[in-house]
Amino acid sequence: MTLFLESATATTGGGGLPSMLIMVVLMVAVFYLFIIRPENKKKKKAEEMRDSLSVGDEIITIGGMTGRIVQVAGDTLTFETGEDRVRIQVKKWAISTTAKMEAEEAKK
Repeated sequence: MTLFLESATATTGGGGLPSMLIMVVLMVAVFYLFIIRPENKKKKKAEEMRDSLSVGDEIITIGGMTGRIVQVAGDTLTFETGEDRVRIQVKKWAISTTAKMEAEEAKK
């Protein structure tokens, strides 16, 4: 029995459980810092943008349609496209960006 324990310790480098726990904690920290946290910030920024939409804002939907908001009612908004003044209703989650956001990103 002691021979088995000695050989197992020699092959693992003697670190065993503590070093493995440190590696797992480091991996979780890296995933949080580089993947989860930036994604949550991005979602929060998009939600704030959608909550601050108002009449007159230029928008772009996730489908690529552009227009100017003419009415905001709860989680639905109506916008006009082009010169023919076609009105389309969409849910707020369908808004990708606004003209203000694109201008800010272009400055960067």
